[in-house]
Amino acid sequence: MTFDLPFIWTALKEIIKSLPITLILTIVPLLVGFLIGMVVAFVRIYQTRFLYRAANGYVSFFRGTPIIMHIMVIYYGIPLLIDQVSLKFSFNIQSSKIPIILFVLTALSLAAGAYLSEIIRSGIISVSAGQLEAAYSVGMTKLQAMFRIILPQALAQSIPNFTNIFVGFLHTSSIAFLVSEKELTGAANIVASTNLKFLEAFIAAGIIYWGLTIIVEGISLLLEKRVTSYNRGGVA
Repeated sequence: MTFDLPFIWTALKEIIKSLPITLILTIVPLLVGFLIGMVVAFVRIYQTRFLYRAANGYVSFFRGTPIIMHIMVIYYGIPLLIDQVSLKFSFNIQSSKIPIILFVLTALSLAAGAYLSEIIRSGIISVSAGQLEAAYSVGMTKLQAMFRIILPQALAQSIPNFTNIFVGFLHTSSIAFLVSEKELTGAANIVASTNLKFLEAFIAAGIIYWGLTIIVEGISLLLEKRVTSYNRGGVA
């Protein structure tokens, strides 16, 4: 076995074609998960009747079990449920016609919602209660104070945590290959198997992941510096 250094570039050019799928499997779940996380965070903070326990159970389950399990359960379970319901009620729906990526996105979005809800909740709690009282003193309603005073500060303080989640889900997207979704790791495996150059192919994939991570961290630092400029008394 010899190490083929030039093949790394060849593999990289082939593997990077799957970058759009990887970005979709990373960004879409985080956007959907952010909306889910916001709702769950508010339910848990204000202990909304009837929903509080369900929200706690949701967060506990999805944070306490591996994401690969979520993907497998939804990938095998939802089609089975769809086919049974379709058969029972004579619906003209076949699970085999539903793109696999939708099942993966569903699983990742639910997992992202659980993790992001904790980040949002901890960010809101970390903001001084005195700022809420100050908002009330100038005539703001509870909703106005939350969305104009508390939430912007909470999200700004949580940027490093959001960055960690983004990087984590960028790497987690590689699990989609197990259900035949061709993202970066899947493409690397195909290139490696075709050319019998596994080391070179996975080094190429690693370079792409590393490059994406550096870009995300750079954007995060710039964004954090801009949105927290008020803490330093400066102007963005």
